[in-house]
Amino acid sequence: MQFPALNIPENGKLADNITWFARALRVAGLPVDTGRIIDAIRAVEAVGFTRKQDFFNVLQACFVSRPEHRLVFAQTFRLFWRDPKYLEHMIAALSPMIRGVQEERRAQPAEKRAAEALLDGMSRDSRKHEEDTEETEIEIDASHTMSGEERLRTLDFELMSSEEMAAAKRMLSKLALPAKPLISRRSKPHPHGILNDGPATLRKALRHGGEVHKFSLKTRRKNWPNLVTLCDVSGSMSQYSRAVLHFLHAVSNERAAGWAKVHAFTFGTQLTNITRHLATRDVDAALAAAGVQAQDWQGGTKIGTCLHRFNRDWSRRVMGAGAVVLLITDGLDRDDPAVLEREMRRLQRSAKKVIWLNPLLRWDAFAPKAEGIKAMLPHVDSFRAGHNIAALEALAEAISRPDDKGEKTRLMEQISRKERVAPARSWSA
Repeated sequence: MQFPALNIPENGKLADNITWFARALRVAGLPVDTGRIIDAIRAVEAVGFTRKQDFFNVLQACFVSRPEHRLVFAQTFRLFWRDPKYLEHMIAALSPMIRGVQEERRAQPAEKRAAEALLDGMSRDSRKHEEDTEETEIEIDASHTMSGEERLRTLDFELMSSEEMAAAKRMLSKLALPAKPLISRRSKPHPHGILNDGPATLRKALRHGGEVHKFSLKTRRKNWPNLVTLCDVSGSMSQYSRAVLHFLHAVSNERAAGWAKVHAFTFGTQLTNITRHLATRDVDAALAAAGVQAQDWQGGTKIGTCLHRFNRDWSRRVMGAGAVVLLITDGLDRDDPAVLEREMRRLQRSAKKVIWLNPLLRWDAFAPKAEGIKAMLPHVDSFRAGHNIAALEALAEAISRPDDKGEKTRLMEQISRKERVAPARSWSA
């Protein structure tokens, strides 16, 4: 990141500013205690202000302990130290129902949480004074607006504030993802079955001198499938993956869901099995342990390489008969598209159904232009969005309906039209 000059006066209260900045980081969700604040003040005093990048790096080294906190720290730093006017834009973003003539601006990832943290640090008296000095009273008729819960269902995970994300996690913990049983060719005795059990009928008849008093019946056995999740935790997918893993934790601990087992893997530049962490009852402890184990969190993306390792080392262990695979990724890959296509084909053959959740589908103008998306799309059974709570709620329909394809049919038609376009022929007399 490039930073402009920091206008810090020589007689300014630098220690107070750093303390205030640390308070904003704590409200934004970073574990900042008094010891870290003291260390940051001493470190800044030792480094000085010869380089702007040094100031950013020193504070980041003192306050950031997890990879997922880097983005929130960077945005809070930008708001607090770099661009004072930027906070005004974010104040407007935090109040979406009051619109003026100011220029509309879409909040970037983690900016809303950073601005909310800084606004929370404002004293109540100053905010009350600002409200009292307003000359115009704004009345809002909310009779025809969506409820807070309905708005939260359709809000993008990446644009949620810390308070909204906490409320979203509570909603995700209550969602259900019921499994559909698989009817086996094998049978078992049942008093009200629909199949005739000839051998059992003959064995009973032999006990009564060969006379058949009652026919024995049987029914088909039901097997419950496994749920296997492959979750992209690269930089562009970090916030979405965290919400999905929170949802999967609730599914794995819900006994009534019907899944035989729930397996979870994260991938970025390497594949990590975090299944045992989901068994922890405390969701925060589970995700914290998973984040420590997944060293490539918020790193690069090598989907083809990670799928190759899954198909080679884990597919036969966790897939089983009739397994459903949830693939959560944006499809932006660095690997060779041919390798990615081969591994996706192998994954689809091993599973009963492959459902791809892509947060890029939140854009109306989304088109399968990336080579990775083109390579993966033909080898999934359903292609759906995965950027908000409503999209995760729709997963139940995608799993229960065998003919559900989501947006796959429409996007495959776009690819086919582009491939059928041929150069114009020149005819000669």
